[in-house]
Amino acid sequence: MPRNAAELAHRLAREAEAVCRHYLSNGRRVGNYWLVGDARNTSGRSMFVRLKGEDIGGRPAGKWTDAATGEHGDLLDVIRESCGLVDFHDVTEEARRFLSLPRSAPESDYRPRGSPAPTGSPESARRLFAMSKPIVGTLVETYLRGRGITELHGIGSLRFHPRCYYRPEADAPTETWPAMIAAVTDLQDHITGAHRTWLDPSGRDKAPVDTPRRAMGYLLGHAVRFGSAGDVMAAGEGIETMLSLRCVMPGMAMVAALSAAHLAAILFPATLRRLYIVRDDDPAGDGAVAGLFERAQSAGIEAMVLSPQDGDFNEDLRNSDVSALRAALRIQLTPEDAGRFLSTGL
Repeated sequence: MPRNAAELAHRLAREAEAVCRHYLSNGRRVGNYWLVGDARNTSGRSMFVRLKGEDIGGRPAGKWTDAATGEHGDLLDVIRESCGLVDFHDVTEEARRFLSLPRSAPESDYRPRGSPAPTGSPESARRLFAMSKPIVGTLVETYLRGRGITELHGIGSLRFHPRCYYRPEADAPTETWPAMIAAVTDLQDHITGAHRTWLDPSGRDKAPVDTPRRAMGYLLGHAVRFGSAGDVMAAGEGIETMLSLRCVMPGMAMVAALSAAHLAAILFPATLRRLYIVRDDDPAGDGAVAGLFERAQSAGIEAMVLSPQDGDFNEDLRNSDVSALRAALRIQLTPEDAGRFLSTGL
């Protein structure tokens, strides 16, 4: 029985034409290739799957390339996309079912999935978020509390996925890790993307992988949102940065844009009158602050900058405490907002 994803992909490659006829039924064989529109079984000819790998110097059987998009992968990817699967455990179970192999524990009946969703699309992001669960009592809660973040009410935009699909490189074996899933939404709260933070199974840190954070879907202008938009809002780059500020300002609406470039491009709610731009202490952060500051002022929105003592506000929280963070913010807010939003300390 195949012991890992690479071995399972190899077994599928030996049956490449049968896999294509079953999962890419809208295509057809032309010579040594199966031609189809894409990995989601759309009619067309832009994607080609190598059926045999005897050619010297050629790609092995089962490898595919979509000439229209530049995407490429193996037959496990074909199963994932054509069946609309997100959880890699479900992908391997479907592959085992096709190959008539014993199922891995725990046993479960095969359940056909709905229509496929393009890789990285908003629909794929929505499915990933829907397949995740609330963070209470999960590794996400353990991880956040370990970073000093204790105000965890009203953050339904974050969820937990116990086995989130992770591929280090395009041709590398697929791995699964627990992950924090964040919904990226537009101003109408429609999910346009998702952000994944893969976690170590202990919950003490991020997973020991090269890129433990990745985003998917449409991000430009959108953000991970905490609280309903009103006349005052804070905007910054990182999820943990904004959650740190929520520990002392739980009533202020906040958004995490996920990167400096996306912070500079966030869209403004129609009700917004004052924007606190949360700065990260690095050149990219300074550039994002300058760009967003200018955009806000041009839109008639008062813009103010919140600066950390260390690299970011999560570092401030972890290196001191909530009381010190509260004191540092009090002198940076307007008196009105300090009285309105700063939680009272003991």
